[in-house]
Amino acid sequence: MIRVFHVLRLSLWPLLIRGAVLISFVRLYISMKVGFNLLILIAVLVILNWFKDVSRERDLLVEHRFLNNIFFKTGIILFITSEVIFFVSFFWCYFDFVLVVDFELGGVWPPKGIQRINPFRIPLLNTLILLSSGVLITWRHFSILNNDWFYSVITLFFTLVLGLYFLFIQFEEYVDASYNFIRRGYGRIFFLATGFHGFHVLLGCLLIRGRLFRMLRLRCDSLSHYNFEFSAWYWHFVDVVWLFLFIFIYWWGF
Repeated sequence: MIRVFHVLRLSLWPLLIRGAVLISFVRLYISMKVGFNLLILIAVLVILNWFKDVSRERDLLVEHRFLNNIFFKTGIILFITSEVIFFVSFFWCYFDFVLVVDFELGGVWPPKGIQRINPFRIPLLNTLILLSSGVLITWRHFSILNNDWFYSVITLFFTLVLGLYFLFIQFEEYVDASYNFIRRGYGRIFFLATGFHGFHVLLGCLLIRGRLFRMLRLRCDSLSHYNFEFSAWYWHFVDVVWLFLFIFIYWWGF
């Protein structure tokens, strides 16, 4: 009987990432404070080391087979689906605030005293930045399918630059905001939704940085680019989530 795929070795990375994320959310729920969370940093480091092991299994040990790649694709689809449900909970909470306004909030939304951010300034600029990065990463996909290594590296590099620029501008937006996380319901849902989106952009930048390093060292071709496909799917997911954030949280009712 011919073995069509290789059973990979056991790894502790999935267990560690689950523990770090679980404790991080429990700590956030109990304290209800936004600040630097060391466990989030540990989770990011675990993800990077996990992906490094997966790349090593494929490139150096050549342990991946066709069915292994199918399993990886199924896993990333399930992961993105879980992230979609995660953000749906934020929008559900936001619509509950908007459509059923609490008397304690003054009977209006946003609550009285809240000066909303102009959606046609920084938020619109960030929208253009993310959409441009989505175009670049799609261009990179077509380039790698055509084995065009130069444009693959250039477009991936500028996608990374735009992602980091998005995070920098979002940080400036937080600094200039007239409200904070503990300022009624509006501040909480705003910073939770946009903040977690920013964390996903940061994670996407780390994934793209890994793919860029892989391209510079290994020059993966049209037959060996599964890792990039996963990163591209994740980046497009981040783009779509931001469009919903821009429409409903920034623009709607302005």
